[in-house]
Amino acid sequence: QITFGSIFLGNVPDHEEVHRCAGQIHGYKGCIRDFQVNHKELFIIDEALGGRNVENCNVPICDYHPCHNGGTCTSDAENWYCECPKLYTGKLCQFATCDENPCGNGATCFPKSSRDAVCLCPYGRSGILCSEAINITQPSFSGTDVFGYTSFLAYSTIPNITFYYEFRLKFQLANHHSALQDNLIFFTGQKGQGLNGDDFLELGLRNGRVVYSYNLGSGTAAIISKALDLTLHIHVIHLGRNLQKGWLKVDDQKNKTVTSPGRLVGLNVFSQFYLGGYREYTPELLPKGPRFKNGFQGCIFDVQVRTSIIQGFKSPGTPEGHPNSGRNVGQCKDSPCSLIKCSNGGKCIESGSTVYCDCLTGWKGAFCTETVSVCEPEHDPPHLCRQGATCVPLPNGYTCHCPLGTTGTYCEQG
Repeated sequence: QITFGSIFLGNVPDHEEVHRCAGQIHGYKGCIRDFQVNHKELFIIDEALGGRNVENCNVPICDYHPCHNGGTCTSDAENWYCECPKLYTGKLCQFATCDENPCGNGATCFPKSSRDAVCLCPYGRSGILCSEAINITQPSFSGTDVFGYTSFLAYSTIPNITFYYEFRLKFQLANHHSALQDNLIFFTGQKGQGLNGDDFLELGLRNGRVVYSYNLGSGTAAIISKALDLTLHIHVIHLGRNLQKGWLKVDDQKNKTVTSPGRLVGLNVFSQFYLGGYREYTPELLPKGPRFKNGFQGCIFDVQVRTSIIQGFKSPGTPEGHPNSGRNVGQCKDSPCSLIKCSNGGKCIESGSTVYCDCLTGWKGAFCTETVSVCEPEHDPPHLCRQGATCVPLPNGYTCHCPLGTTGTYCEQG
């Protein structure tokens, strides 16, 4: 056999003579997943004769460009965050800043308009400014609201679920079609880095059926129930896993089982236990399995877990039954709008424990009691002053103060 040369992948060693007719040669920077020569696949690592500065492909979070509105993504080996430009906030710079935050008790301020804000209430709080304490025994979740937030509860990591666990819970669905389509019930797990797998455990609803899946690092196992009987007021779920074998029982349906692929038998998860939804995220940052589009819509209660067949069931959290954090979670069957009266035709909108007034055109303020000035962006129709001009309200209409170099009624002339 005569060898005429070698195939170099990514770069050329310094000692190799290369015809540089096209100028300086730069090495490839990125990931190469599949390599074929004459329709034969070569295994990049196993069949290589040598190499240098090659590591397992792990695409940095910032390569997904998660930051919105001109935000700058910064990451290291473990963490990432978005540096937001002025007027924007949120983990992904997806929201305009609340210049004067009226919200209290750790609420998230979201600008409903350039002047009005909505307070997205943390766990245990309700009201226009989240100033009212509420006792939650049966959490009510509202899915994804119009501002892009999901309601959720986050509990401390559930210990000792590596080889065995059982969960029991009950839920009551909101009375509309979207509550059955693509909704998360609970989740714990993380996206694999390098040789670590996408271990996760999740439960949700798709097309009117309960979906239970888990990944021990060597592939996803999933069980899908029969369609839910919507005549039932409350649904009951009992699920578990022992090593690779999992099982699910929903209401009076027959017990279903599944065995996860591969040889791994342990579930290694370190994240919090999320009930009803997530914090803000982009789908690329989650494992491939749990990509439910929306949070849960309805009530989830009597959640219990045990990690040994000889143990008793108990509620998640430390101390037991207490979440670490949450947002937009109310008490089942309670309506925050019962305490709010919106004026001038405004409509009360509730999302879990969050409540605000949606005002008719021409009105603004927390209770729709203030008129919108003709010069404000919310006025309908909008003023006609050209960009750069200043709109000044008058008793009857408005006038435009023109910047240097422009003239005309609306500063439209150079």
